[in-house]
Amino acid sequence: MANTVLTKVYNPMPFNKKEILRYAGVKGNVPEIDAVLEECIAETDGKLSYKVCYAESDISHSDEGTDLGFMKTTSKDLAKNLEGCTQIIVFAATVGIELDRLIAKYSRVSPVKALIFQAIGAERIEALCDVFSEDITAYKKSKPRFSAGYGDFPLEAQKEIFAYLEPNRKIGLTLNNSLLMSPSKSVTAIIGISQE
Repeated sequence: MANTVLTKVYNPMPFNKKEILRYAGVKGNVPEIDAVLEECIAETDGKLSYKVCYAESDISHSDEGTDLGFMKTTSKDLAKNLEGCTQIIVFAATVGIELDRLIAKYSRVSPVKALIFQAIGAERIEALCDVFSEDITAYKKSKPRFSAGYGDFPLEAQKEIFAYLEPNRKIGLTLNNSLLMSPSKSVTAIIGISQE
């Protein structure tokens, strides 16, 4: 199957501290946590990478399901998300392995910092996916991104997504036999391109 997989590297985007604290489950104003958050953000300086690889694919719908070009699926939730679309953009994004190392390091010595680094990772990968999605919508009308494991779109679809994009070669993102990605702060998703 011939496909052109493109790669983009982004500059760091501003941290959303409120969102990080939400991911960490912190409610209200907690000055001690704010101080830890500042330390953790400072420690990530220069350690994160913001990489995306992606490809466009024509799609078609039938009674048997949706043909995504690189795989077929019977997911009704994905089909509903892709209503009105004749193309998709499939992408994989990662902020790199350093956050995993920081989480592992602090899980032994400071559970609070480990939790904050987890939350930073969640906020960073979402910020990266948002910036990439904004790039797509700048020149195409798109639907919300949809990932394997959402609704009835099986997590096993990760295997086909990885075979299609080869993110291990493009951005250093791998998938293990349990369908877990490494680095862990990574996302794969499908964005429907709407003709409306």
